[in-house]
Amino acid sequence: MQNARLKNYLHLHFLVFIAGFTAILGQLITIGSIPLVWYRMLMAGVLMLFYIKFTKHKMKVDKRSMLKFFAAGVIIALHWITFFEAIKQSNISITLAMFSTGAFFASFIEPIFYKRRIIWYEILFGVIVIIGVFLITHGELKYINGIILGVVSALLSSLFAVINGTFVQKHSATVISFYEFVSGMVFLSLFILLFKGGFDAKFFTLTSSDWIYLFVLASICTAYAFIGSVKVMKFISPYTVVLSYNLEPVYGITLALILFPEIETMGPQFYYGAALVLTSVLLDGILKNVKTYRHKKRNFNKTN
Repeated sequence: MQNARLKNYLHLHFLVFIAGFTAILGQLITIGSIPLVWYRMLMAGVLMLFYIKFTKHKMKVDKRSMLKFFAAGVIIALHWITFFEAIKQSNISITLAMFSTGAFFASFIEPIFYKRRIIWYEILFGVIVIIGVFLITHGELKYINGIILGVVSALLSSLFAVINGTFVQKHSATVISFYEFVSGMVFLSLFILLFKGGFDAKFFTLTSSDWIYLFVLASICTAYAFIGSVKVMKFISPYTVVLSYNLEPVYGITLALILFPEIETMGPQFYYGAALVLTSVLLDGILKNVKTYRHKKRNFNKTN
């Protein structure tokens, strides 16, 4: 039993490492952010379809749910576009530091969707996050476009996560993701046809390295990572999973410094600001899960 738990814990951190590696691929892939996300959603959707057929998941959903999945697919597509464009406009370190602000946005979005009150320490951590972002922005003004895109990406990511949390109560997470990938790709296809002059030969002419990186992004960093995270949560507590995924920016920034030291080494203010943001995210996760644990323990004691 202990060996199985250790195996799943190591698997979880491998998944977090993969999440951090997504930003590295965004740096390596040379095509624009819109075609990058289009290919990612297409490839990941096809792979998820094969997995659904193999595992014999039921794919039928009602029209109302389908519309909701379409809206969520548009949101995740926009999140990925702003995320990869932030990398191209700045670098990986800036983008991941800004992506960490997602927990701050979630603390205000969740109460709206789940009709709960805002917790006092969420406001405190929100202020700390704002200070951290200010330090990063003040020290790296030349990357202001990437900073803005990174913050928008974090906002969209938080919105998507909260919305998706309402879906999994009624539908299979795998099927939800498949329809979101497909709807996101359809949305981007319509955007390209209406506003980008349509698809041309250049759109489908990629270097061999781009094809390889895109396949790794869609297969390992998207389809496999999602399926793996669902499996891991059957053996490891949500607290450990959430807290571990908060380390994604740490892994990503560390990898970026190792692989691209000439463009990823930042000034001291960046690291002060990033440390404030990451610390607030980790503390928020710890406090939330301690509160959840105490609430469950209290209810357990009442019923026994």
